[in-house]
Amino acid sequence: MVFDETLLQRYSIEMSNELGMGLRKLPGPIFLTGHTGFKGAWMTLLLQKLGVEVVGIAMPPTNESLFVKVGGSISCRNEFVDIRNQSAVSEVFAKYNPSAIIHLAAQPLVLESYAQPRETFETNVMGTVNILDSCFRTSSVKSIIVATTDKVYRNSGVGKDFCESDALEGKDPYSASKVAVESVVNGWNQIGKVRGGPSVVSVRAGNVIGGGDWANDRLMPDIIRGLISGGPIEIRNPKNTRPWQHVLDPLVGYLLALEANIDSQIFTSINFGPSGESLTVSEVVEIATLVWGSKVDVNYRDSSIVDSREADNLNLDSNFAKERLNWIPQISQADAVASTVNWWKRVSNNEATAADECNQAISQYLNCLQQLD
Repeated sequence: MVFDETLLQRYSIEMSNELGMGLRKLPGPIFLTGHTGFKGAWMTLLLQKLGVEVVGIAMPPTNESLFVKVGGSISCRNEFVDIRNQSAVSEVFAKYNPSAIIHLAAQPLVLESYAQPRETFETNVMGTVNILDSCFRTSSVKSIIVATTDKVYRNSGVGKDFCESDALEGKDPYSASKVAVESVVNGWNQIGKVRGGPSVVSVRAGNVIGGGDWANDRLMPDIIRGLISGGPIEIRNPKNTRPWQHVLDPLVGYLLALEANIDSQIFTSINFGPSGESLTVSEVVEIATLVWGSKVDVNYRDSSIVDSREADNLNLDSNFAKERLNWIPQISQADAVASTVNWWKRVSNNEATAADECNQAISQYLNCLQQLD
């Protein structure tokens, strides 16, 4: 993994120290929903490295998931619960009395949402309702983070960098469900103002990539499958742009937001996006194939054929996170792609285990923060 030294010099060592110390002072465990998913597995390992007690709430992992690949390296308590089941969620809260919640569980795929719109809304919206309802009925909960998406913004395709105050609108069932989640967050924050209770912050990240993601209809997993098999790689929408970022950048941002929200509610939503202009799909493919090092055929769909199911361009403005949390993305978009490819290259060639690669990346990331003046 390569870090941008200029950005590192701007990151506060005091804030990075608080990242670990503040969370360790919480009186009870942190609930992490969706811990068996891609981002959830990375977050579990990150919290584990920071010495934070975690209770994971999620559906059982699939065999190809990162959670399974890292195996015994994850030592959190597992509660395999469908968050759509209100009574089951309530029972878990009563069992542990958590101090804070990081809510990542979701149906996260745009194209899957077209095939399963009802399930997408049930999981993303009512699942969040069930989590927040249990949070507000549990006096030990001090802070709640709810992950939505960069796709919640009303997007006319002009390449605007979206900031937190911009209008929200869902184009597809997935993004529409996440806009609804934003409304759920607002609703429960209003409940907190009227009746009291923990504050809730929605966190909106870019297109998160990293080792271990094997989901269908995502660019990096599609590229990796093609690289491992020898191709060809089938690519749609080569001119589309996305704010690609390594998974550790937004996850650290989530933790900083969680800490800032513990003592007082200073914001209700916040963006965590990468630096620089968003890369096109074809640029990501080019970087990935160069890093892999062997020739692979890439089949681009005719650029005149537009897939209207997804937005053409997407960019995030993260100045608010930089100002309020002193959060700075450390890994460039190109390096995030390269790091992801190298992770898979070493793991698929049996040069390292998935757990070794993840833990090494996390240690390097945190060590860089600690070495700052």
